[in-house]
Amino acid sequence: MFGLRRLYDWVLSWAQTPYGGIALFFLAFAESSFFPIPPDVLLIALALSLPTRAFRFAFLAACGSVLGGLFGYLLGFGMWHALDSFFYTYIPGFSPEGFVQVQELFERYNFWVVFSAGFTPVPYKLITVGAGVFHINVPIFVLASVVSRSLRFFLVAWFIYRFGPPVRVFIEKYFNFLALVFFILLVAGVWVVKYLV
Repeated sequence: MFGLRRLYDWVLSWAQTPYGGIALFFLAFAESSFFPIPPDVLLIALALSLPTRAFRFAFLAACGSVLGGLFGYLLGFGMWHALDSFFYTYIPGFSPEGFVQVQELFERYNFWVVFSAGFTPVPYKLITVGAGVFHINVPIFVLASVVSRSLRFFLVAWFIYRFGPPVRVFIEKYFNFLALVFFILLVAGVWVVKYLV
């Protein structure tokens, strides 16, 4: 836990440098397949320091995350049997039992599995690597990743741009809950359109 806190502080320290945007891109890339700290923390810090560039930072985070997701997909697709023990041992969220559940979810929901992981607190890296392991349709994977990651990061940027520093504590404390609520409402809306309209 102490090591994770130091890693968190190290990520935040990039907001005080001229390389914050580049660091955000690479953080989002790495978090999509193996890195434990979500890019939201650096995105929030950067957007607060330069509110007029909040949406540019969100764009960088989304691009890095989607490309990192494709990298995770490639790891799962072509190198999983060489890397599985490393992921199970060192990357939080990975376990053989979890992968069985991921496979079942992909077989039933496909697009929505990727979308939910990209937008909510579900570990996105577990889904990106799993998508490659189970050979999920690439265009569907990319579409779900682009929509969900963009929606997540641009929503954070909009909150910062609209409400400024007071919203930081609110986002850090309640974003995961709000993301889950939004996702539930979205799925409910799709269900209504599909079955009742």
